[in-house]
Amino acid sequence: MITQKVVVNDPLGLHLRPAGVICEESLKYESKIQIKKGTSLLNAKSVLGILAARVKCGDEIELLCDGPDEQEAMARLVELLTGRE
Repeated sequence: MITQKVVVNDPLGLHLRPAGVICEESLKYESKIQIKKGTSLLNAKSVLGILAARVKCGDEIELLCDGPDEQEAMARLVELLTGRE
């Protein structure tokens, strides 16, 4: 399992559109992908899970990836969350 902290740069945070993009991208990977905010641990493969985190611009979250393609999944999700595509 690998983890990485990320600061969300989207001015509106993880509202419906970026949550959908994160979910859609997460579903491409075999690895279990989770988002941790505070004490909440949420499934990144669920739009409702991502929205439940209520992530705003500037919030720090932690990504957790566990599985055979965890490195690739982590790299791609960090790109999406930080706006460095």
